[in-house]
Amino acid sequence: MEIVEQIVQAALDQEALQLRSLIQQFLRNDPHFEELPVFNSEDPIKFALAAAIIELLAEQAKQVPPSWTFEAESLAEPIFLLKSAVKMKRLRQLCVEESPLPLKKRGFYAPPNYLSFA
Repeated sequence: MEIVEQIVQAALDQEALQLRSLIQQFLRNDPHFEELPVFNSEDPIKFALAAAIIELLAEQAKQVPPSWTFEAESLAEPIFLLKSAVKMKRLRQLCVEESPLPLKKRGFYAPPNYLSFA
């Protein structure tokens, strides 16, 4: 699941173009989300973000996410996945209020259309 690790890192680094490219590469392989192997990481933030992204992509593909995504816990401190959300009050508020549920329930905030290009 090296590509998922790269996706997670790009999201944490707030590298939108790289993230988009990696996700498109991942989706070109037409993944069966329910069968994806467990994302192995000692970092609970990376594990939670991997679970959130995989669950979001599975939802968009109208598939069932893998069972391991339900093991991911919510973060103690929220993380905004857009650089501009830190500086722009309205965008930050939009992210808090309308972040996609797979992200929001784990403590990640992004606009409602986050990864909708996929």
